[in-house]
Amino acid sequence: MALLPWRTGQVIRIEEETHTTKRFWIQVPELTIFDFIPGQFITCDLPIHEKANKRLRSYSIASRPDETNIFELIIVRDKMGSGTQYLFDNVSVGSNLIFRGPQGIFTLKEPLEKDLFLICTGTGIAPFRSMLHHIKNKNIPHKNITLIFGCRTKANLLYYEEMKSLETSLVGFKFIPTLSRESWAGATGYVHPVYEAICKDKQPATFLLCGWMGMIDEAKKRIMDLGYDKKDIYEEIYG
Repeated sequence: MALLPWRTGQVIRIEEETHTTKRFWIQVPELTIFDFIPGQFITCDLPIHEKANKRLRSYSIASRPDETNIFELIIVRDKMGSGTQYLFDNVSVGSNLIFRGPQGIFTLKEPLEKDLFLICTGTGIAPFRSMLHHIKNKNIPHKNITLIFGCRTKANLLYYEEMKSLETSLVGFKFIPTLSRESWAGATGYVHPVYEAICKDKQPATFLLCGWMGMIDEAKKRIMDLGYDKKDIYEEIYG
């Protein structure tokens, strides 16, 4: 398959989602529609190193396809990462970003004939936000959908009010945020006991995992220990 061309995107809006996370809206002037499949990512060529392979950073698209030439990224600042340092400290409204995409196969496997579990940590919620709004917007038939979102504290929760609102407008959707370092009215601890409790009777299900490698490795083991097959599990590793 031929590589997709490099394009120039212009940052048209930036918002602070949390104290460590920003949302970037990017417009692609050369296109009327920037089309992609929910779950895909783009790769940026950032001016942070002389060697080309040291400049590339990939980010999942957080918005749904909407037949415009604008898409959204949500990015957390990594104090040790030159890519996010550049985006946070040097990129402003009007800045241009060189990117290639969309790419990736971490996408919905239709028809959605089983319960769907979307399990993530941190900005791993990005592809799932895209998928959920796409399911709602296109009225895609589905069974139950559960988004289990692990964060350290409530201040780190992304799209919290939006996901709570989506519970009331997307039939069969349940949002379960769980905090590992803060007590609150919702679930506490890591993501694993949440899906284990829901899946104790081993109903037919598909699992999509997105986040750090440690979480994904442990989730795959635990899900298979519940009696599910490896083919029921799809993953996208961050970091």
